[in-house]
Amino acid sequence: MRSLRLPAALGAVLFFAALGVAPAAAGEFTDSAGRIVMLPDRVNRVMAAGPTAEVLVYVLAPDKLAGWTRPLARGALPARYARLPVVGQLTGPRPTATAATVTRLHPNLIIDAGMVTPERAAFADQISQATGVPYILLDNSFDRTATMLRTAGRVLGVADRADDLAGSAEHAINALRGRLLIQSATQRPRVYYARGPNGLETGLPGSGAGAAIEAAGAINVAASLGTGERVNVTPQQLKGWNPDIIIAADQGFYLAVQRNPAWRNLAAVRNKKVFLEPAEPFGWIDEPPGVNRLIGLYWLSQLFYPGGSQEDLQSLMTDFYDKFYGIKLSDKEVAAIAKTAGIPPSDTPHLAALPPLNGTPPSTGAPGTAPVPGAVNEPGRRGMLSGPTPLTTPSYDMPK
Repeated sequence: MRSLRLPAALGAVLFFAALGVAPAAAGEFTDSAGRIVMLPDRVNRVMAAGPTAEVLVYVLAPDKLAGWTRPLARGALPARYARLPVVGQLTGPRPTATAATVTRLHPNLIIDAGMVTPERAAFADQISQATGVPYILLDNSFDRTATMLRTAGRVLGVADRADDLAGSAEHAINALRGRLLIQSATQRPRVYYARGPNGLETGLPGSGAGAAIEAAGAINVAASLGTGERVNVTPQQLKGWNPDIIIAADQGFYLAVQRNPAWRNLAAVRNKKVFLEPAEPFGWIDEPPGVNRLIGLYWLSQLFYPGGSQEDLQSLMTDFYDKFYGIKLSDKEVAAIAKTAGIPPSDTPHLAALPPLNGTPPSTGAPGTAPVPGAVNEPGRRGMLSGPTPLTTPSYDMPK
């Protein structure tokens, strides 16, 4: 028997080594910072250290999420998860939770996702020592998105779902890279990402807020200010940059920049290239810089490089929300998002528009449930996400 077990054990080690995180021994886990953390036998209640980790846990195993890190547009979430309490966040420039919060919530694991730094690792050790709760760090860079999903999925005991979502992540990233390979560098649009009600905050290259713009192959006009996080700019700087495209994170600025005479000479305004970033329940570019940005890659690609072979973005959006969030968007909701985001009409009928089968109205099923193959609720869209997966999945023991 020993000779049969050795290849399996070796395979497990090689698998986790490829992920960049590894179990050092039974019950031990090596995170993206190289920290060896003792995990519980079964993870059943997780506190997210910040919004990025919150989305990660939600898309993989929402029933294990102890609460939201911040208030969300709860009407955009399935009711059972909208009722989760707001417990605050441990990380970020303005943390709202402390070690005392962890003790009160009684999680048996804390997950953090983001840029891995010595300071972040030291903070994780500090919280873990103060509370006795294991705390792991996962690298959230764009290129590591699929790895992060697979790693977290195994920690949470939902490996099958994690592998499925990771496959969708790889497709989104690889599809965009394939498109960029055939684009001339001289055709890259100059883009300004406008944050805040006055639109004068933006993300620099290298920041979470700027990563999606860079990944989609555009030129961030604020790059002349250096790299880092978010910065405030002046109206004069924005006018001097004169971007080809403006993406607004705030609806107030989206409306103002098109109506205020002070902005009328900007090329993006003149050419009607001002778009509103979809933001509910999570942003497509930022807020937070997590797996929610995957649908944004398809969207930005279409905004930046229109024409040619394009996916049916409205159908992709519908599939993504169903598969990742357990949210079934109505045609009205899809149209509202598409109108301000510059998404062209779908050339594929949505389920609500399909004729009934034998006189029976089509059923989309309950949120978070999978379609029945061959039934009227089976996806018929030209999506790139390989069909919906149940949001609530059975638990699996983490491989050891």
